[in-house]
Amino acid sequence: MRVPLTRIVTTPTLPDSADVVVIGAGIVGVFTAWFLAKRGVKVALIEKGIVGGEQSSRNWGWCRQQNRDARELPIAIESLRLWDQFEAESGETAGFRRSGLLYLSNDDSELAGWAKWCTFARSAGVKTEVLGGKAATERGASTGKNWKGGVFAPTDGTADPGAAAPAVARSIMRLGGTVHQNCAARGIETEGGRVSAVITEHGTIRTKIAVLSGGAWTSTFCRQLGIRLPQATIRSSLMSVSLPRGTLPDAMHTKAITITRRGNGTYSLAISGLGKLDLTLQKFRYANDFLPMLTRRWRSLSPGYLEGVRSGHENMGRWALDRPTPMEKMRVLDPCVDQATVKEIHRRAIELCPAIGAAAVAASWAGYIDMTPDGVPAIGEVNEVPGFVLAAGLSGHGFGIGPGCGHLVADLVMGLKPIVDPEPYRPERFDESVWGKVAEF
Repeated sequence: MRVPLTRIVTTPTLPDSADVVVIGAGIVGVFTAWFLAKRGVKVALIEKGIVGGEQSSRNWGWCRQQNRDARELPIAIESLRLWDQFEAESGETAGFRRSGLLYLSNDDSELAGWAKWCTFARSAGVKTEVLGGKAATERGASTGKNWKGGVFAPTDGTADPGAAAPAVARSIMRLGGTVHQNCAARGIETEGGRVSAVITEHGTIRTKIAVLSGGAWTSTFCRQLGIRLPQATIRSSLMSVSLPRGTLPDAMHTKAITITRRGNGTYSLAISGLGKLDLTLQKFRYANDFLPMLTRRWRSLSPGYLEGVRSGHENMGRWALDRPTPMEKMRVLDPCVDQATVKEIHRRAIELCPAIGAAAVAASWAGYIDMTPDGVPAIGEVNEVPGFVLAAGLSGHGFGIGPGCGHLVADLVMGLKPIVDPEPYRPERFDESVWGKVAEF
């Protein structure tokens, strides 16, 4: 793997049964299992590869309220509180810090959009500061440029993508839950139409509730159950450089480049929204569902190659439960870095902050972002299979809301009052004639 990630030792033996089985140990899966274990639920968390190995360790690490779609803002607000709560209660560190997020721009329309969002956010109790030219230039002093304006979100921050999911998994085991790596879920058994067991490559776990937090693999897994979930993945490439701490702000966004300090002290560099659409049959199948989003984002997305076919996460076939599946052939999605993108990232980063030109390149990596047609997660029980709960489609901005999503799933599973209104996240919305507007963020 190219991306920095903390490796952990997990539970060696599968339980015969569990109250809840969570499939997928990304950030949403681990927090779902953590909130269940904290409440005394017997939970088993299974992962085909390694904890946090895919997109949960490959993102920017931003934990933000700023510029969230209105449907996600409530869960973003709760998530910031829950990041704090996790570290206080578990004794673990996910690298969470309220460093503040800095947005800078010389584009009048972009500044107007940010100011409009800030007016809305203040009505929801979110603290955010609109910066004039002088304040923006002072906060962006490391760029050596003059800025027309910007926004500073002082209570927002970042967590460490390489450490967060493993930290939560360690806490799950201390709370009595079990965590199983290199253990792919091959499918679901049902009795009377309801979930009765999860079939894994290492045995069967009897359960009445299965939560699928499978990231890029979710639609393919759902297809095995006859469930239609429109999903498309975008391959995003990033790089990181080694610079002394304090050389750059901890988290800064401009139209040209986004810079974030990671837990290992390096700074990750990315171009917001830029990505490759690796062509697969699944993308063609759901093309109509994604047409509004593609129309909106066509300038930042370009056709990829056969990397998606090689990876197997958008497999259109069906598989048998007694033989290895595509997930066992590709334990961890570690797609090829797009070298042209990395070269452009480095060029823009140096142009923005000349100090980066003297920095050593630490690493580069790529990951698959799982998207829904409206850019909002799919969270909730699937009508066709009672006891089967989805928690997927985080659409490139799910790391920061991982704790809130996990809490919401645990609430729904246990029949408790949900932490936020679950209505905007209903999976069945994609089967309705009009599934809603594309998220603005």
